[in-house]
Amino acid sequence: MSVIKSVNLTRKFGSLTAVNGLNLDIPEGEIFGLVGPDGAGKTTTMRLLTGILEPTGGEAWVYNKHVVKEAEPLKENIAYMSQRFGLYEDLTVLENINFYADIYCVSGKQRSDKIEQLLGFSGLIPFKKRLAGKLSGGMKQKLGLACALIHTPKVLFLDEPTNGVDPVSRRDFWKILYDLLKEKVTILYSTSYLDEAERCRRVGLIHKGSLLNCDTPDNIKSQYNTKTLEQAFIKIINEYESGHK
Repeated sequence: MSVIKSVNLTRKFGSLTAVNGLNLDIPEGEIFGLVGPDGAGKTTTMRLLTGILEPTGGEAWVYNKHVVKEAEPLKENIAYMSQRFGLYEDLTVLENINFYADIYCVSGKQRSDKIEQLLGFSGLIPFKKRLAGKLSGGMKQKLGLACALIHTPKVLFLDEPTNGVDPVSRRDFWKILYDLLKEKVTILYSTSYLDEAERCRRVGLIHKGSLLNCDTPDNIKSQYNTKTLEQAFIKIINEYESGHK
């Protein structure tokens, strides 16, 4: 079952093509890494697939909903954690989660059960009365994820969620993601960290808006005879640049 699918998805801003004919097919329960340097088109892709931006060309579907024609019902089944997720620093951890529960109309026993689950899931129980502004960077990211998951989404979009986060917190964050996969949540994860991309089931290497390669990390490394995904990515970009001179 294709949970995220795009066909020739394109977005232009004037003369700049931010996303160029993107074709993706991501099945249920997969963590797919969208990998590339800053300005590659990762965030624009995320915004297109979550219905925030309309494409200039092509089409996309997420959880069987057309991202343009069915943008409103799409929101019931997805969560999007942007690079600057909207936490309220003058509210406590628990107050932030309750705020997002209000937004998504999660109430009653469902709310209390879900909040307890998320606090335990993210390791935030000891900090539930702490102001969000007093949390470390890693704990803020875990709180942001807890808020994004309050309405039990089927598809999770994470836009560089561990950017600037310490290695230990990044490891903890990934443990949470792997636990989500057991619940068949589908995750699209953008990152510029190639070591993180190695943790994904498959990766799409994006550069200047174009998807240059899409496969498992091991297959890409084998194809380019490299020990790391970073070395393979450098070779792929060099090939692309040589062909576009």
